[in-house]
Amino acid sequence: MTRTRGWATVWTVLRLAMAALIGTAISAQLAKSIGTATELGRDVPTTIANFFSFFTILSNTAAAIVLAWIALWYVFKGRRQDTDAEPHGLALALACVSTYMIITGIVYNSLLRGIELPQGSAPIPWSNEVLHLIGPIFLLLDVFLGPLRRSLPWRSLWAVVAFPIVWVVYTMIRGPLITNPVSRDPFWYPYPFLNPNNPGGWLSVGLYVIGIAAAIIAVGAFVVWWGRRRSAGAGASDDAAAAASVPSSVVPE
Repeated sequence: MTRTRGWATVWTVLRLAMAALIGTAISAQLAKSIGTATELGRDVPTTIANFFSFFTILSNTAAAIVLAWIALWYVFKGRRQDTDAEPHGLALALACVSTYMIITGIVYNSLLRGIELPQGSAPIPWSNEVLHLIGPIFLLLDVFLGPLRRSLPWRSLWAVVAFPIVWVVYTMIRGPLITNPVSRDPFWYPYPFLNPNNPGGWLSVGLYVIGIAAAIIAVGAFVVWWGRRRSAGAGASDDAAAAASVPSSVVPE
């Protein structure tokens, strides 16, 4: 079912709708953070930079872009081609954002739910749920149900884990250079488990980083493996269908 043109059209509409919902949720929370900073006389450029330093915001932004990208590709090109997969670059981007969104959902709901993060204002409840629960669930479903999933080589896993590594390095370098616009502490970290000034210090930060890195590798490997599995299964089905369509009179005995 997931490889039929009808299902591809339905899921394309859902991808566009989810991209729009995620974009609206990000915009609403950003507007509230900027409004709160302006009202209270906080540094607005720092507030904006901090907002886009959250892994959640970056992964959701990337997911919205890739979902819109793949939907538009299908509308304008993919459905007119005799093809069963996306271009390699688009498939790799989809594997990356799927991994990041699934990790966002796991980390937030297991470690951070109920903790108010330093995003510049109180979270908007519906936006918070879209970014941390609804979006991640949709990208997880997309791994299983999304059409046209291309088989990626195992070396693609390096590309999947590259961004989280860069983000952690950026976060740890930037943290002590930024004054928290809310508390005025001489440091700012987006998540408490990355703050070496908390109890446990650098040892605790290191353990969390190692644990989350292992989770990212595991989820990324699963996304790549499942795409390869689906592609192999579809190829076998196509071969069987092609063989069945050959008249028996032309099949050698």
